[in-house]
Amino acid sequence: MIQPGERSPSLVADDLFRREGARLVASLAAHLGTHRLQLAEDVVQEALVRALQTWPYRGIPDNPAAWLTQAAKNLALDALRREQTWQRKEAQITAEQERWLTRDEPPDDHLLTDDTLRMLFVCFHPQLSIEAQLALALRTVCGLSPAEIGAAFLTSEAAIAKRLVRARQLIRDLRLPFAVPDASELPQRLDGVLAALYLLLNEGYKASSGDRIIREELCHEAIRLTRLLGEHPTTSQPTTKALLSLMCLNAARLHARVNPAGEIVRLQHQDRSQWDVRLIQEGILALGAASTGEVISPYHLEAGIAACHCLAPDEASTDWPRILSLYDQLLLLKPTPIVAMNRSVALARVLGPQEAMEALESIPNRHSLEVQHLYHAIRASFIAKLGHPAEACAAYQRAADLASCDAEREFLQSQALGCVA
Repeated sequence: MIQPGERSPSLVADDLFRREGARLVASLAAHLGTHRLQLAEDVVQEALVRALQTWPYRGIPDNPAAWLTQAAKNLALDALRREQTWQRKEAQITAEQERWLTRDEPPDDHLLTDDTLRMLFVCFHPQLSIEAQLALALRTVCGLSPAEIGAAFLTSEAAIAKRLVRARQLIRDLRLPFAVPDASELPQRLDGVLAALYLLLNEGYKASSGDRIIREELCHEAIRLTRLLGEHPTTSQPTTKALLSLMCLNAARLHARVNPAGEIVRLQHQDRSQWDVRLIQEGILALGAASTGEVISPYHLEAGIAACHCLAPDEASTDWPRILSLYDQLLLLKPTPIVAMNRSVALARVLGPQEAMEALESIPNRHSLEVQHLYHAIRASFIAKLGHPAEACAAYQRAADLASCDAEREFLQSQALGCVA
């Protein structure tokens, strides 16, 4: 019987899979080869099923992560042994794989020997399209669902699923080797790896669906991997440092973004004493280290915006003109609808809601935003400040209807009610 305060075996298994599943797939694929990526994913899924079947009756093992790892190894070993069509050379490879699968080998998380980083660099193989690279990295290595990946790219879950099928087929057809590229090849793949880690941080900072607005484990994993890149002599580039700065400065505010009841707390109402000073210091130092060289990336500018917020002692002291200036520069480097939408928020703080509304409604290709809840929430805030409560209420309700995260939906519904209260 589950005692008060204890978690059920199914909840423990589900939480473990969320935290360790992607890393275990990467570890297995590192030793089986990327042409066996589907096998790695299948055995990890089957290991979870077995945990859900056995733990409620036998109890949760002392080391659940080790149990899941060993179960997945055993399943992979069984699958290899069942294959009957291998040639002599392939049999030798199988023997080497069996030696790894049957020994208890501690993971090596040092620099680029980290299996997750290795798998990330493999995903960005130049023979794959950039769309396939990112989708594969986010699904296989980062563990995001097709729906979450679709939200990141403002596209459908079905489109991402098709993209993943094509990418895996190409990997099998080309038999892409699992190997960290030579040092001379790392720079050409680094931008893709950083983009994947940036999107992983974003999903952790503001979940696209589910009952939690924040997934801290994703934020911490993104930071861990970016730190490793920052320590490697080849990947320790200014862009890497700028991304690490952005991650640290955003993650520093995580604990203040929700109250004890799990409700969203807007930036201007957050208790800044809850912000993580250690992460802010790391972020500022990383931003300073990123200032070397002649290239300014979008990460530099986004980190600068985050620094303006983190260094302000209170809401009234926030340097909004500086933030708007940084957004102006960011829009030149990254002219996307999302950047333009975020810029409108800073514009409202500097020039007022009317100018911000005009900027929001003049964004090119705005149709990609109009199916997103955040667009309608921002628009509703401008309408409310312009003194049209009924119209603002309708816009907030439209945003709530589109929101797929429970906490955001509840917050937006409360905003809608507040407009007509």
